[in-house]
Amino acid sequence: MSRIGKMPITLPQGVKVEVNDKNVVTVKGPKGELTQWIDPCLSVSIEGSIVEVKRHTEQKTHKAKHGLYRTLVSNMVTGVSTGYTKIMEVEGVGFKATNKGQELELSLGFAHNILFILPEEVKVQTVTERGKSPTITLTSHDKQLLGQVCAKIRSLRKPEPYKGKGIRFQNEIIRRKTGKTATS
Repeated sequence: MSRIGKMPITLPQGVKVEVNDKNVVTVKGPKGELTQWIDPCLSVSIEGSIVEVKRHTEQKTHKAKHGLYRTLVSNMVTGVSTGYTKIMEVEGVGFKATNKGQELELSLGFAHNILFILPEEVKVQTVTERGKSPTITLTSHDKQLLGQVCAKIRSLRKPEPYKGKGIRFQNEIIRRKTGKTATS
């Protein structure tokens, strides 16, 4: 049996999980509501404050999906109860990040500023301190959407290996190259 798939999910206070007849799991909590379709080869059982994902057969594809869907349901429970946060740094001379509501404006060394409209589920906050790189803090209850938005923002100016300029995650290690060296 899958080590991850067989682990039970304990529900925190204030979180409710429902499963309808079409294998759609709905998780409601203080931070919001999320839904996820579950493959018919698996079943979700709710007993009190414990949720378990079970598979019907020992086929290889069913074993592979077991851990995946258990993790998706677990991420939904964590998201609606505590939420997720990602912090990104904008590294480079003259690079700036500001926000007005759900609009993120980035100045990344191009001829024009980039205006990035964020989904309603993702909240943004930018901080610019003197002598430090501007930081972008993104929070959401949906882990998949948050990761997708962060990847899109990072793709606007990926960190380059010579000077390290670009948008990176906090504490991300960029492999640096030495560049040209003078030969004598």
